[in-house]
Amino acid sequence: MASPHASAASTLQFHTAPLASGHIPGSPHSVHVLMEGYCRDAGGDLFQADGSVTLIRGPLTVLVDTAGPWSRDALLQSLRDHGVAPTDVTHVICTHGHSDHVGNLNLFPRAEIVVSYDLWRGGYYVAHDFRGGAPYMLPGGEGLKVVATPGHTGSDTSLLVPGTSLGTVVVAGDLFEREGDEDSWCPLSEDPQRQEASRAAMLKLADVIIPGHGPPFRVIKHGQHT
Repeated sequence: MASPHASAASTLQFHTAPLASGHIPGSPHSVHVLMEGYCRDAGGDLFQADGSVTLIRGPLTVLVDTAGPWSRDALLQSLRDHGVAPTDVTHVICTHGHSDHVGNLNLFPRAEIVVSYDLWRGGYYVAHDFRGGAPYMLPGGEGLKVVATPGHTGSDTSLLVPGTSLGTVVVAGDLFEREGDEDSWCPLSEDPQRQEASRAAMLKLADVIIPGHGPPFRVIKHGQHT
């Protein structure tokens, strides 16, 4: 059920609503949630979790997060189901360095790789000022942009995908755990104040958010933001 929200960092009024499908067509980019992230209580101090994996198709073939190593076979099968071989992937964006997001990077040795604020291309690390707030435009990506969204860790990033049928999709990693996560994100955050600011910034830009541990959801604005 959709519920209203007001961002603490702006006057943006909005509500969220689940999507019927994790496949969003568009031009120049389409977005496909290959694996929907989850987090389950396993009793005591234990829980089970894996991160969402998202494929962006267009001028580039981009994978956002790679799940945990325990999901290797499922990831490969999901790629095959979409007609994609690991060697077809041109870019891998890992939103942060936790094991349930970077666990299968070794499957993509030919890809340009961004992990948190590290950029690796063709055997070399490439300097980029994520920490200073500079977005990274994927070369040839027709608007695909990696931006710093710290808070959950000190160096999280999100990928902004314009040009879909639903508008701009933000693939956000654990900046958002799931839709309606107001009761749960803060205890998992290294820096809640910075994460709250990052969340507010992405809510202003996003028409759809793909969170780290739940299904994608729409962001429906009411009124103007500042």
